[in-house]
Amino acid sequence: MDPIVAIPQKIVDWLSSQEELGDITFFTEFPPIIKASPLKRAIVAVGFEEVTISDKFVANDEGVLERQEYCRTADIKARLSICVPYSYGGSACHETFTKIIDALTFRTDLNITQSGCEATQSDRDTSALVLNGWFRMTADFCPAENLEDNYYSFIQKEMICGSHVTNETIHVTADDKELWNNPMISGLYAGTGASTRTISLGFKPKLVIVFCGQNPLTTIDFAKGAAGSQLGIAVGNYGMLGVSITSQGFKLSKESLGAVTADFNTVGLSYCYIAVK
Repeated sequence: MDPIVAIPQKIVDWLSSQEELGDITFFTEFPPIIKASPLKRAIVAVGFEEVTISDKFVANDEGVLERQEYCRTADIKARLSICVPYSYGGSACHETFTKIIDALTFRTDLNITQSGCEATQSDRDTSALVLNGWFRMTADFCPAENLEDNYYSFIQKEMICGSHVTNETIHVTADDKELWNNPMISGLYAGTGASTRTISLGFKPKLVIVFCGQNPLTTIDFAKGAAGSQLGIAVGNYGMLGVSITSQGFKLSKESLGAVTADFNTVGLSYCYIAVK
């Protein structure tokens, strides 16, 4: 089915699923056929009055509008034929119209640009009050590059497929893709001699590894019975001597435990680090 033709039924299905509109019957019969018996509840017919397709233009980096070869813009005027029983009163027509437009405007991604309604009329055959309303919406759609292929569906809206497209449980996000493409960073810094030092990465890493690029991982001073650690690893809230993770990177400290001293900031030495996002 052509995507544009399918939209009225999608609108009906979505409106019918809304709890606050549960006292209204929606259908795609448009214009509605006169009913033989008096109405007992409000009914609303949904359909299209006009669809205008035009070329789509997008500004380039220099601000010049360029025609998109494979994309078009659709301007759609949809109609709402609202029928309510006489017993509801004339205000019920406008209240029903307002509830429908509010639901479509504020709880879906439909790009509704205008809405309005005509005068309420009386239909004696069905003992109903009738209000014809309308709303305009715009959307972009793009055909396949091969003109022999059918048009792709152009409307990604909450009530049609937006909830599926935006479902992060079944789809990856832009952040997920960035993490896959750049799962870690590495860098160098020169020692300054300060007892503490903070390295800012712009994010909180899950894992950090720090080591000296000029010394072995452990140095031993047999004369003093002491050892120096040149390797530090931190994961989450836990870290080896002298290394800890912060909200925006990691922190280095000159710390000792027994005869072992961790010093990741000695003047004249260069240090390397690897941080996993």
